[in-house]
Order: sequence, then structure tokens, then C-alpha cells
Amino acid sequence: MTLIRSEFAEPVTTAKLHVVGGRPGIDLPAAERAVADLLKALGRDPDSDHLADTPRRVANAYAEMLTPREFDLTTFPNDEGYDELVLARDIPVQSLCEHHMLPFQGVAHVGYLPGDRILGLSKLARVVELFARDLQVQERLTKQVADWLQDHLAPRGVGVVIEAEHQCMSLRGVRAAGSRTVTSSVHGTLRTNPASRQEFFALTGI
Repeated sequence: MTLIRSEFAEPVTTAKLHVVGGRPGIDLPAAERAVADLLKALGRDPDSDHLADTPRRVANAYAEMLTPREFDLTTFPNDEGYDELVLARDIPVQSLCEHHMLPFQGVAHVGYLPGDRILGLSKLARVVELFARDLQVQERLTKQVADWLQDHLAPRGVGVVIEAEHQCMSLRGVRAAGSRTVTSSVHGTLRTNPASRQEFFALTGI
């Protein structure tokens, strides 16, 4: 992950918002039974030596992929009046396509123009994970990250770009291996000011 930001002194006063996923719990026993039924439907014996523990493994794997970690959204007062773009580039993204339940993965570029507060940089990656660990479509994921930061940080502008390869395209169907989908969502000055918008997209490399 590449971080782009000009130098400024670290403020002392912080504010924290505890963030949790807020999604319904995963019923692991039910998921295991469903995987066993799927194996049977595919002509496999879930009680065989090789597959006996597969339902548990698959259920746990999906639970992990669909459960974001809790975190504190740490912000600091913008005492120095920093008013240039802050950008975290190449944040890893892993999610699950809700249409085929196959993974898609790539990188996110997340930037904002600070208002009264600035954000602990690692939290940009945490917010991406918050929404990526779900059954998703890339367009919604991109918008959710941008909307959430706009609502909780109140910056002068927010921009999010996600580039990802979808296994539902590369492993099946058209089998377009290596094809990447690019989506974007921008708010505030990064949407309304052409120069700021151009700077954001130039720094993302899009």
C-alpha cells in the first residue's frame, strides 16, 4: 500500500468511533449442512475420508471472508489547516461476488480532502475491509466506502477507485483471465472541481 501525504505535525487530541460490521451472525452448523448437501448434489460423498472435514472447512472459510474485523476510527484535529489531497493507494481488496459466490480481488485507491479533522491512515484500509468482507458487487462496494467516509469524516471531498479481477469472469463464462474492472465514486470538491478531480485520478494512476 502506497501512502501519499505531505508532512505535518502529529496532533495530540484524538477522537475514536468504534466500528463493527453490524451484520447478522453466521450459522456455522447450518452452513456445514448446506456444504454437505452441495457435495452430494455434485455427486461427491461428504462422508469419504478426503471430504469428511470439508463442510466445516468451507463454512469457516466463508465465515472468515464475510466477517470484517472491528476497529476504532481514529481522527485527529486538523490544527495545521492541511488542505491538500491525502491518498492511500494500492490497498488490497478481497471480496465475494454475490452472483456466483466466487472471489474478486484487486486494489483500492482512497483519497480525501481534509476538513476539520484528519484520519489515521491505516483506517482507510480498515473501511475498505469493512465493506469488502461481504457478498458484494464492485460498484456497490466502491460507493459504500466513499459514502461512509463522507458521512463519518465530513471531509471537503472523498474519492474511491477500485480495480479488481473477478473469478466469475476469469474462471467461468467468458474466461477473460487478467481482465480488471475499474469503478469509482467521488464526493464534494473531488466531484465538483475539475482540477481536484483530475489530480485525484492522476494520483491513482487511472
